[in-house]
Amino acid sequence: NEELINTLNPEELATDEIGLPTIQDILSELKKPGRDPREEYKDVGFNPDVTEMKHLTENMILNGIITNVTHFGIFVDVGVHQDGLVHVSQIANKFIRDPAAVCKVGEHVKIKVVSVDLERKRIGLSMKQVN
Repeated sequence: NEELINTLNPEELATDEIGLPTIQDILSELKKPGRDPREEYKDVGFNPDVTEMKHLTENMILNGIITNVTHFGIFVDVGVHQDGLVHVSQIANKFIRDPAAVCKVGEHVKIKVVSVDLERKRIGLSMKQVN
């Protein structure tokens, strides 16, 4: 509603945390409806029955989203408030030298639970032969 936006005083809205230039940018962008630069949100499809590590069992197949890519593997969020590790040797059925060459942060993946260590809060995952 551009009329409502024009009644706002940016100086009054500015705070120590959110400065005047930021407020002015926000108000300017609100005047351009339907122009969202973000990609369309795609639901990961977390299993609603799996919300804690104790719900995980070996060989369980889950949907996840890659949260970090390292030289030794990738970390995947499976919806249990603790990311699991897919070791580089478990990413594919062929040799992978650099996980970043085949995986990227934000990518949706299907994974298999290989191990669960509740005491150390570690989840071992695999992407091999997961349909």
